[in-house]
Amino acid sequence: MTAAVFVDTNILLYARDAAEPRKQAMAHQWLERLWREQIGRTSTQVLSEYYVNLTRKLKPGLAPEEAWDDVHALLAWNPEPIDSDLLANGRRIEQRHSLSWWDSLIVAAAQAQGCALLLTEDLNDGAVFGGVTIRNPFLLGVSDGIAEYSSAPAAVRRHPQRGRPRLRA
Repeated sequence: MTAAVFVDTNILLYARDAAEPRKQAMAHQWLERLWREQIGRTSTQVLSEYYVNLTRKLKPGLAPEEAWDDVHALLAWNPEPIDSDLLANGRRIEQRHSLSWWDSLIVAAAQAQGCALLLTEDLNDGAVFGGVTIRNPFLLGVSDGIAEYSSAPAAVRRHPQRGRPRLRA
């Protein structure tokens, strides 16, 4: 079975952006594959960014009702919510890898969902963060094998180990 694939906001937006026809076509192909194979994943952060960009920044933008229809459909991907565990892991990622806060939360959400692959333009293609490989979907062909990323990513601990308790004398 192919591992889950996390999709960042920019990929969803390119699927709607007629100003970038090459990227729009590739984003469509990626999304079609992820829907067909039922391996697409995302987060509530991504869906929030997507809605705002669809209604306020994309030219021409979408009506709020149409944008919400897109977001509502993506709820089938069981988006990772932002909670205290995700925030704590995002902070560890930010500190360890010097990523932006928002990118750290994206990586943390991909890890929490057991994704082996994160499709985004915003991070270095080929970088690996805790078992999640970053790929630019416009450099990785849709027909290229995702199977090489299908091995289970490193387990992400929701709570850090505290070690052995010290015995008091």
